[in-house]
Amino acid sequence: MSPVARVPVVRGRGAEERALRRLLDGARQGGGGALVLVGGPGMGRSTLLDLAAGLAGEAFLVLRGSGVEAETRLPYAGLHQVLRPVAGAAARLPAAQVRALAPVLAPGNAESGLALPAAVLALLAEVAGERPVLVCVDDVHLLDDASREVLAFVARRVGGERVAVMFSARADEGWAAGLPVRVLSGLERAAVRELADDLAPGEVSEELLAALDQVARGNPLALAELIGSLSREQLAGLAAPPETLPRDGRLWREHAARLAALPEETRRLLVLIAADPEIDVPTLIAAARPGCALTALEPAERAGILYATGDRYAFHDPALRGVVYHGATLLTRRSAHRLLAQAGTEQRSAWHRAWAMDADPDRLADDLATAALKDRTPGGHPEPYLALERAAELTGRHRPEKAERLAAAARHAWIAGRPQVARALLARLHDLARAPNEVRAHVRLLRGSLELLGGETGSAREELLAAATWLLESHRMLGLRALVRAADASYRAGDNRAFIAIARQAAALRRPDEQVPAQLMFEYLEGMAATFSGAHREAAAPLRRVVELADPLVGTVTGTVTGTVTGTVDDPSVLAWAGVASMLLGEDATAHRLSARALEAAGARGAASAVPQLLEYAIYPEVWSGRYASVADTAARGLHLAREAGQRNTAAQHLAWLAMTAAVEGDQETCRIRADAAIDLAGAHDLGIAGAIGTWALACLDLAAGRPADAAGRLRAERRTSRHVVIRVMATPHLIEACARTGDHEGAEAALKVLEGWVGSTRSPDLRALVARCRALLAAPREADELFRQALELHGQGGHEFEAARTRLLYGSALRRDRRPGAARTHLHAALETFERYGARLWTEQARTELRASGEPVGPAPPAATSQLTPQQLRIARMVAEGATNKEVAEQLFLSRRTVEHHLRNIFSRLGVRSRVELVRLMS
Repeated sequence: MSPVARVPVVRGRGAEERALRRLLDGARQGGGGALVLVGGPGMGRSTLLDLAAGLAGEAFLVLRGSGVEAETRLPYAGLHQVLRPVAGAAARLPAAQVRALAPVLAPGNAESGLALPAAVLALLAEVAGERPVLVCVDDVHLLDDASREVLAFVARRVGGERVAVMFSARADEGWAAGLPVRVLSGLERAAVRELADDLAPGEVSEELLAALDQVARGNPLALAELIGSLSREQLAGLAAPPETLPRDGRLWREHAARLAALPEETRRLLVLIAADPEIDVPTLIAAARPGCALTALEPAERAGILYATGDRYAFHDPALRGVVYHGATLLTRRSAHRLLAQAGTEQRSAWHRAWAMDADPDRLADDLATAALKDRTPGGHPEPYLALERAAELTGRHRPEKAERLAAAARHAWIAGRPQVARALLARLHDLARAPNEVRAHVRLLRGSLELLGGETGSAREELLAAATWLLESHRMLGLRALVRAADASYRAGDNRAFIAIARQAAALRRPDEQVPAQLMFEYLEGMAATFSGAHREAAAPLRRVVELADPLVGTVTGTVTGTVTGTVDDPSVLAWAGVASMLLGEDATAHRLSARALEAAGARGAASAVPQLLEYAIYPEVWSGRYASVADTAARGLHLAREAGQRNTAAQHLAWLAMTAAVEGDQETCRIRADAAIDLAGAHDLGIAGAIGTWALACLDLAAGRPADAAGRLRAERRTSRHVVIRVMATPHLIEACARTGDHEGAEAALKVLEGWVGSTRSPDLRALVARCRALLAAPREADELFRQALELHGQGGHEFEAARTRLLYGSALRRDRRPGAARTHLHAALETFERYGARLWTEQARTELRASGEPVGPAPPAATSQLTPQQLRIARMVAEGATNKEVAEQLFLSRRTVEHHLRNIFSRLGVRSRVELVRLMS
């Protein structure tokens, strides 16, 4: 009989925990049951059995057993282990059942038939008369067959008893027929983060955790062992993260033991599959001759190590690949690579020859470096950075190509979204002073790019400008890209003067025969510099040329480049810059199309590192079009990817946009949390843009909550301290509204001039509608009426429903104050309908308040169980009802756990429920 077990902390197994609790509750009330947990090594089967025992506590008699490989041939050894603690109770059974049990509880062999299983069931029922019984048997697949059959028999028949039975096994191999089975999959991302925080609080960054989970794939034990193996350099991001399980870990030993039980020919073929995950069945068949590969691999399939998928094989647990490969001898690995070199593509053949080491290392290095950068499928084996790193390792110490290849490997690791690997590779370039200028320039370009997305923008600008100085002579296009990125660092910081200076430097370099991407970059810098100078009309022409060069749907470019050039732009960054130009021209549909093309191009190139930043650019047209649900989805995805990639600066901007969507929804607490986090990051990394968006979001929240003075104060202060022109102009309609509602007509007039200067350079009806609305707010009643009508007519030509509703709200309010309640109600009803559709709680309340003031009795919103909840509270309630833990909710919504707990208390209070169970019933 086990002592009372401690309840372990289990992460990411909320559904399983609820199933355990239901099982125990049923046994307490005389409705016993069973549950089988199935999962590979390290997936947490034993931990869940411990959890069940802990939850059972002193109220249950807990009987435990575990399969032992050494006893699999001893009949009833497992049953003896489970029943031994209650052997004394057998005497209370009928004599026939005592005789049936005797051989199990004492040395000897039991009789076959139903007598023994029935006696075991009777014994458990007898014991359960005193207190309920929980039977927990771990590793049932290692039990002797006889014990397994009896225990499964009992588990199927405890329905009317105070008995709960739990089994864990590596796989369901038929013995569990008729029993409920739960297959344990890898932990979700939020649970992985939670487990990492338990194991090493505050030490494992998002980018490092993402790399570790590439190996662990949600396996809790794998993650624990990987974190336990980390060096200080790996924790600090200065060394590459581990790519295989630690050899001294329990999981490695378990996998190795399973592999050792396989036939030698099976293990040999597994090494081939581990050495090249793209190896196909015909190649394996050729490698196995004169034997049959399919026959040789059957033992691995039966053991649950391997499975067939199409014309290839894959490991059930991806971590097995590293154990198979690195657990093999050097001779076996070289032999595998030698064979694979004869069957692969040019890139794969060069890779395998580089590991077979059957030729001069320098020659192998040259062949591999050449093959690594040829046309290839993104995500193919091997990744370019791995091939270039191997080429660098094989390159002679004193050859200049060694540093070149390391630098190139670092660049491709960064492109592939592996920043920690990139930094580790850069750290191996010890003596850059002796490296060629070209290598040093590439290194500075990469360091500047890493710093741009994850460090301090001023440092990024200096690194990128230094790289451009060297690259413009040898790699002109790359040098120009470095200049634009340096300008981008200034853009993010809101340093307009620095941007304009870089644009002037670039203009002096321009030639009449530039290629299309170079033309686009020059025009982009010119147009943006004019925008930052406030010369919006002068900016329109170069920005227009940017769009025409990038987008074949806009029209044909005239002059020296015509028609056919538009399709030549397929670089993700260049397309993103064109999207910004479209946005500044007020052409949201074009900006959206170019952003989508940029993301598509990044996917085609395998440029994972570019995606979080490209998602930033994709948000701008969504904001201007009022697609706030899409903004929330895009920003949430961008924030997740940015954190995984260590791009803190990009994460700050996505957080700020998430604050904006919370402001639209009227979720004040979430808006403040997100905005404050973005503003803090902005201050730490000199990110004017993220700080400006965060402040704008708070001002929008103030306006929605009826605090125009607070909104005006925020936006005025932002203009005094921030120089980010783009966000300043985007926020100007809100500043004008706030000033007008607080009587600051002088401030509103000054801001209106800025807005008119920009909008006059665009063709956007929605932007012109905003100008008309702002003019109406500052005009006398009769003139205001005409301007509001003009604004609504322009809104009708555009697509920004939300801002159209806000115009109707302001117009309806003005009509009510002008004692025209009937006309006011028409616009107020239309505004209310839109706000309700958007879930904009605070704006909905403003519209209802205005309708009541116009003399119309407006009742409460249509009754619903959840109508009292804010949008954020409703989202949390739904997630909790679906089984998410507080930590999982916090991770997915980017809130603190304390905030989630606070929301839940309010949810329970408003809905009149007292527990999660009641919440589930209500939400369903």
